[in-house]
Amino acid sequence: MEFLPHHEFQRCVARYAADRKLRRFSCWDQWLCMAFAQLTHRESLRDIEVCLRAMGSKLYHLGIRGAVSRSTLADANEGRNWRVYADLAHVLIAIARPLYAHEPFGVELADTVYALDATTIDVCLSLSPWAPFQKSRGAVKMHALLDLRGSIPTFIDITHGRCNDLVVLDQLAFEAGAFYVMDRGYLHFQRLFRLSQSGAFFVTRADQNTQYRRQYSRPVDSQTGLRSDQTIRLIGKTSQHTYPAALRCVRYQDASTGLRFTFLTNNFLLPALTIAQLYQSRWSIEVFFKWIKQHLRIQSFFGNSENAIKTQLWIAVSVYVLVAIAKKTLEIPTSLYTFLQVVGFTVFEKSPILQVFDHASSRYPITDSTNQLNLFEI
Repeated sequence: MEFLPHHEFQRCVARYAADRKLRRFSCWDQWLCMAFAQLTHRESLRDIEVCLRAMGSKLYHLGIRGAVSRSTLADANEGRNWRVYADLAHVLIAIARPLYAHEPFGVELADTVYALDATTIDVCLSLSPWAPFQKSRGAVKMHALLDLRGSIPTFIDITHGRCNDLVVLDQLAFEAGAFYVMDRGYLHFQRLFRLSQSGAFFVTRADQNTQYRRQYSRPVDSQTGLRSDQTIRLIGKTSQHTYPAALRCVRYQDASTGLRFTFLTNNFLLPALTIAQLYQSRWSIEVFFKWIKQHLRIQSFFGNSENAIKTQLWIAVSVYVLVAIAKKTLEIPTSLYTFLQVVGFTVFEKSPILQVFDHASSRYPITDSTNQLNLFEI
């Protein structure tokens, strides 16, 4: 918790007057309890209450001043503005991004590269009618813009399941010189032209119905999987007006699967193979969504209202970024998964985190034992 700037947290609380008229169990208490649930994988509000009360002698040292009860925590999640924790997550993101500014992501490129995508999280439609998805299913959709250096989310929006992914493009303030990698779900030429006019670059896949005319072809090395590199103009009835500028079309065939891909970009300077590699790096955001679903408590919720679900999701994001900050600042050479597991298991220990990892790595070294018997040896 020392890596979380408490004064910035209080500024977020004061911005929305979230602690106004509260006699006990402040927003700080709520955040600590919900962060404890994320780090230790608690299943329910009662689970949180029982575990924290079992550690009652250590709660004051942690910073929890109010009495922890299931009903109080439920009321806090239902009634306190979720934007407090959204603002806190953005504060932590601003701290984390410079720490990971020089992390490699698989493509030798000095510019900033973002991946844009969305994932759905199922909810009960009868309990959360504000989050429709299909006829008999409810879902919450998390839209994320991921900085591929360090896999730090820079933009997150939480909507109901039927919200169109394209709406997110209207909310983004594009960074000049940066690359935005996205799949075909974001192929909207009017919005992409606005992105291009801001000085940013995009890499996406062409739809089968995309109509264009070739203007110029550049030579490619077929041994790398490239099939063509062309300058094109859109000739569709609508697209030729919504995107009046030239585009670059790169065709690539994956040697392992034999699948063919057609990429569209507004960048004409990078090598064609780099364009294909940039789109391949988009997989990092899929890994990010899979990671947080597996290792954070966002698959099941402690409340059903919009405010409660958004509160839990934003606290989960802030815990993820906080763990990334602590791992990078302490320079612990382990995966984020291992770091999260060890911290969650020793959450109430007063030993320094570095000492915990030193003991774990020195006591159980990973070596090949020559005395190990072969189970299948005759």
